[in-house]
Amino acid sequence: MVRRGLLAWISRVAVLLVLLCCAVSVLYMLACTPRGDEEQWGLPRANGPTGKEGYQAALQEWEEQHRDYISSLKRQIAQLKEELQERSERLRSAQHRPSDAAGLGSEPGPPEKPPADLLAFLRSQVDKAEVHTGVKLATEYAAVPFDSFTLQKVYQLETGLTRHPEEKPVRKDKRDELVEAVESALEALNSPVEGSPNQRPFSATDFIEGIYRTEKDKGTLYELTFKGEQKHEFRRLVLFRPFGPIMKVNKKSSTWATHSSTLSCHWQSG
Repeated sequence: MVRRGLLAWISRVAVLLVLLCCAVSVLYMLACTPRGDEEQWGLPRANGPTGKEGYQAALQEWEEQHRDYISSLKRQIAQLKEELQERSERLRSAQHRPSDAAGLGSEPGPPEKPPADLLAFLRSQVDKAEVHTGVKLATEYAAVPFDSFTLQKVYQLETGLTRHPEEKPVRKDKRDELVEAVESALEALNSPVEGSPNQRPFSATDFIEGIYRTEKDKGTLYELTFKGEQKHEFRRLVLFRPFGPIMKVNKKSSTWATHSSTLSCHWQSG
């Protein structure tokens, strides 16, 4: 009897708790429910009497906002273009000032040529770099290998084929150097001296591949291959970037040796 009464009491308490939770949930939903879609989104209902007009007004407002944003972007782009043009003009004027100051009181003449000794040194660098003729080497280890490259990738032969010869990502200074070599070759191909007046202009898309190698004491040799005017025709250019002679940049005198010897004398006398 006692057990049956206890079970009945527990069931009644559970029912009361469930009813209480339901009541609390209903009150919470009523308190937290938003007033309506119209006030939440700021748009009228589609089935309302003014629903179509409200949507048209909202769309028109959005279009005006987008137009204002686009016009502000255009103004910013125009300002940036003006600033870029001003800076380029300042740079040009700064570049022309030294030449104008040097040419005051003298008639304009042909551009100055580099000194003869510098030209002789650069030609000797080209001759030493095996551009035209080869040099006999003692062993195969003395040969400097060529590296192959395209506009996107560089393949190094020193690492070997089993160690992923493709260099990625390409170092910035090396990428700038190779791009400069390709641009110099394109200038040579498109110059009126090198080509015929009826030839088509060459661009970077005509570049197929190139090889290069750098000798530390001479310079960098480039061999670049481009597409020709015909289907099975190719253009091959050989460029060389010679290294200049060593120049003294700075000279400093130090008294560290004198101080150290003085300190050692004081240490020994103490």
